[in-house]
Amino acid sequence: MASKSILVVEDNPANLQLVEFLLKSAGFTVSSACNGIEAIEKAGAGPFDLILMDVEMPEMDGLTAARKIKGDPALAHIPVVALTSYAMKGDKERCLASGCSGYITKPISTREFVKTVSGFLEAGTGGL
Repeated sequence: MASKSILVVEDNPANLQLVEFLLKSAGFTVSSACNGIEAIEKAGAGPFDLILMDVEMPEMDGLTAARKIKGDPALAHIPVVALTSYAMKGDKERCLASGCSGYITKPISTREFVKTVSGFLEAGTGGL
């Protein structure tokens, strides 16, 4: 199986470094963006099999970026999974309503993260 390509959108350098390390160690090809504007630009330059999108970022938040990506016919097929510290009642629904196919809460479980991401990739539509 060819390596899957994942775009990680995260403005916190420590979180980005951890996620990139885990994904690259598992054999994924990883690119990164630090805000929603950059995420949209990089998604368009793809191709990507999955986008992991932080919600709270400068310039453009992740939910706005997810809506724009899902609204672009050339990019709409890419599953976007929210990667967020928002874990209050209604946050998951808000992410899904913005076009995200799934939801992973931070802090991530380093033991479960790659398995969770792999599940989203296998589902093809993001899973949850």
